[in-house]
Amino acid sequence: MTQALTKTDFNFPKQKSVYHGKVRDVYNIDDEYLVMIVSDRISAFDVVLPEGIPFKGQVLNQIAEKFLDATSDIVPNWKIATPDPNVTVGHHCEPFKVEMVIRGYLTGHAWREYRDGKRTLCGVPMPAGMIENQKFAEPILTPTTKADEGHDEDISREDIIEQGLVNKEEYELLEDYTRKLFQRGTEIAAEKGLILVDTKYEFGKKDGTIYLIDEIHTPDSSRYFYAEGYEERQQKGEKQKQLSKEFVRQWLIENGFQGKDGQQIPEMDAAFVNSVSERYIELFEKITGDNFQKSDVDAIQTRIKKNVTDFLSDL
Repeated sequence: MTQALTKTDFNFPKQKSVYHGKVRDVYNIDDEYLVMIVSDRISAFDVVLPEGIPFKGQVLNQIAEKFLDATSDIVPNWKIATPDPNVTVGHHCEPFKVEMVIRGYLTGHAWREYRDGKRTLCGVPMPAGMIENQKFAEPILTPTTKADEGHDEDISREDIIEQGLVNKEEYELLEDYTRKLFQRGTEIAAEKGLILVDTKYEFGKKDGTIYLIDEIHTPDSSRYFYAEGYEERQQKGEKQKQLSKEFVRQWLIENGFQGKDGQQIPEMDAAFVNSVSERYIELFEKITGDNFQKSDVDAIQTRIKKNVTDFLSDL
């Protein structure tokens, strides 16, 4: 099995702190810049799984790079450069404490809520009589709180404003950016024969300006269906062919794990790990239209340290 990047512990020039997330390790450089290293860790049900997925970090970082560049006319974003296949360096922003989730189709978490009888999500009504994976008449916004620990929680726009998580004027701007970004992502996906089903965006502020931060339109933050055969599968009541992390969640569910107390994470053997890696690479090539160039991972820690240090010395 190819070497996977599952842990980093660097000490870069002018580094003030480091945050180790489920997938990303974010290094604060003098409160001015962030070095985001996208590892090969994979999480599901808010649990980091025990095995890393080779090349997953590179896939996520390079897809995000492409989409940040492709949407920079809609909203400023935090990216300054990608000095390494697994690394983005960008502006240090103060993040808003909400994630902007937008859904074009009734699937995943929204479907599970709907199936259990709920007809509103985050204060947004969902029409009666829908079936799994059906398209909404208009995309719906279903934001969540941004939890430092544990689960993110669904929240309505009214509660976001009332609780002061985001003021009304800025929240309306976040909604506008979210809809425009989703529309752009939908158009780009359609050109590649894909449907952008749902996704999430994160935003932050620096010097009074709102920036799009973190990743965008990756298989960790988004769900894609293949457009070809979508209608036929819906009519037959079949599952949609999709490229996202949902297949990992389904595998875990089928093997008795949903992140609940007392449940054991099933063993991830080499064949399964490699199959997940191949799915991530498949999405990269499908959504970008580019051939995926596997980076040299024989000394990945050394490579990242050199590339980042060299870049920071020129800032």
